[in-house]
Amino acid sequence: MSGTQFATFASRTTEPPVMLRRFLALDALVTGVNAVAYLVAAGPLARLFGVGSGLLLEIGLFLAVFAGAVGWLASRARPAVLAVRAVIEINVVWAVLSCVAVVLWITPSTAGAVWALLQAAVVAGFAALQYVSLRAHR
Repeated sequence: MSGTQFATFASRTTEPPVMLRRFLALDALVTGVNAVAYLVAAGPLARLFGVGSGLLLEIGLFLAVFAGAVGWLASRARPAVLAVRAVIEINVVWAVLSCVAVVLWITPSTAGAVWALLQAAVVAGFAALQYVSLRAHR
């Protein structure tokens, strides 16, 4: 199944602008839920993941701002191409840095390492879906 076919299947529409907006909205929703979890439950999650609660609070703040920006972009009838590219690039950088962090910067618990790699895969998936949708849109 090609990337375009998968994106169409996943979004249940063949209209590229609608696909793009849906994938942006889903990204904003998942990112926002993650942000709220990190901000509200930083202490318990930090103990589970084996990282500092301050780190989770900082990540939560960043994710809240990013989710808001992506959500706003998703609400536009025609999201700006440069802004969508920025979201895609930030998602790619986030996925790569999450993997690098587990290997080089932090020593999380097993749950923390699994979570970091899992969320990196999800974020990379969003980047891929948004990229395919953007290309189909143009």
